[in-house]
Amino acid sequence: MSNKKTAIVCGAGGFIGGHLVTRLKREGYWVRGVDIKAHEYGNENADDFVVGDLRDFEVCKALFDRPIDEVYQLAADMGGAGYLFTGDNDAAVMHNSALINLNMLEISRLNDVKKIFYSSSACVYPEHNQMDPDNPKCSEDTVYPAAPDSEYGWEKLFSERLFLTYYKNYQMEVRIARFHNIFGPEGTWDGGKEKVPAAVCRKVASAEDGGEIEIWGDGKQTRSFLFVDECVEAVRRLMEGDFIGPVNIGSEEMLPINDLVDMVAKVAGKTIKIKHIPGPLGVRGRNSDNALFREKLGWAPSRPLVEGITTTYQWISEQVANAKEQEETTTEEMA
Repeated sequence: MSNKKTAIVCGAGGFIGGHLVTRLKREGYWVRGVDIKAHEYGNENADDFVVGDLRDFEVCKALFDRPIDEVYQLAADMGGAGYLFTGDNDAAVMHNSALINLNMLEISRLNDVKKIFYSSSACVYPEHNQMDPDNPKCSEDTVYPAAPDSEYGWEKLFSERLFLTYYKNYQMEVRIARFHNIFGPEGTWDGGKEKVPAAVCRKVASAEDGGEIEIWGDGKQTRSFLFVDECVEAVRRLMEGDFIGPVNIGSEEMLPINDLVDMVAKVAGKTIKIKHIPGPLGVRGRNSDNALFREKLGWAPSRPLVEGITTTYQWISEQVANAKEQEETTTEEMA
């Protein structure tokens, strides 16, 4: 065995997990990725990649055929508002994600893993603190009394407490972060599970200059969005530090969804009209409060949103163009 640090990234076939694998490899880690599917966009930077179902305890056990220093537990059943906030997928979301967390935490304990990271979510925060789109309250100490707006949020809150009990009862070095709307290239951009920035980029890329796109609600609901590189940087700083969390990882640059559309349109060099339609919305306002991260780790994300949107739009517009070309080719072959 080499002296390299070893890590398992659960959810490595997904968006943030894939970027995290790349970062860990750049730092010199030996990395095993695991997911129920291979990475959709060809991120194959892991030293070993296991396609397996983490709901199966035997699959989890088989990952530990060597000493593992760190586990990054990002695997979950999740998606955008169209998947999480309709209520149609609540049982699957809660069952699948909770089972993955139970399995990976216990098997990590049994294998003396030095540190384990858990990706929670801003969805744990009480709905009543996020009704004012201009002044949402999302500091870490406002999470109780608990009142998340979705079952996804309730599962995340339960799992935070699960990880904290392993710290309390078994002295496991856990680290917990609450992600706030992470976006960037190599993420889901269509199909119903995509997040807002990806959906807006896809719609703008697909629209003609002067065209119209649909947005759920009045577009005055506010959010902040964090570029994936800064998310991964924050995760690594949390893992290297002594603070357990939970702590927010997000941007403090909040804006209405209508303004996000205008930003993407400007990046695309297009004039875009908005058609507001009914749809699942989530809370009226959400913004990351980074005071605790600054206090405990001496850093906070600061990259302007427009920079990340520019990079992401360029990537998604390429995916849209490739998909259109493939569709046209298939149509010609069938003719």
